[in-house]
Amino acid sequence: MAAPPELDIHVSGVDGTQMAAKITGTFRIGGAEFPFSAIAFGRIGGQNIGAQLSESTESGLREAGHDPEQVALRIQTELLRGNMTVPEGLERESFADS
Repeated sequence: MAAPPELDIHVSGVDGTQMAAKITGTFRIGGAEFPFSAIAFGRIGGQNIGAQLSESTESGLREAGHDPEQVALRIQTELLRGNMTVPEGLERESFADS
C-alpha cells in the first residue's frame, strides 16, 4: 500500500470562540494548492472539526487522482493534531489539541 501524499495545511483565519469557530485556509497536496473551510467545536467530548471542500476543490482533487472524502478526513485529523502553519498572532491552542 502506497503512503498517502504529503498534505501541508495553512490556516489563514479563525473566527469565533473555543466553543465554535470557523477556520479558513489552504492545503497543498501533490504540488497543487486548494482552499478549505472548517468548523471547530469544543466542550463536551473534546474538540471536533468538520472540514468542508468546495465542489471545484473536490473536482480538482479527483482530477489529480485524490479521493476528496479522504483528503477532508486528513485535513480534520491534521487540524486536531495541530499539524499546520498559522499566521503570526494566531494561537493554534484556540482550536487544536496540540
